[in-house]
Amino acid sequence: MTESMIRKKPGMASVKDMPILQDGPPPGGFAPVRYARRIPNKGPSAVAIFLAAFGAFSYGMYQVGKGNKIRRALKEEKYAARRAILPVLQAEEDERFVKEWKKYLEYEAEVMKDVPGWKVGESVYNSGRWMPPATGELRPEVW
Repeated sequence: MTESMIRKKPGMASVKDMPILQDGPPPGGFAPVRYARRIPNKGPSAVAIFLAAFGAFSYGMYQVGKGNKIRRALKEEKYAARRAILPVLQAEEDERFVKEWKKYLEYEAEVMKDVPGWKVGESVYNSGRWMPPATGELRPEVW
């Protein structure tokens, strides 16, 4: 585009002859520029978050304490049942031991019948105390 079309004059004689066209603010001025940092206030506050977390933690610890009491009661019940049945189990084991001990003494008498001065059932140790046989000695199912 030429100057004559823009200015609607046949030509430009001098810059001073041109009409003054200058950009300026709109009537009433520009809107104010927001330069301050304004963060919207969304969501709960820090105090609310802290109180919610503390409440959840407190409730959880309460549940743990309740569970511990129940577990402790169940454990005590189990141990009480074991204590109640222990004499019966010990009597059965003693009966089994006596039966196996008699078989063992018979076996020992047969094996050692040719050894002079051998006393069946006498301890080979000279401690004077009765000691039960070593583990598995009278338990053929373990051999």
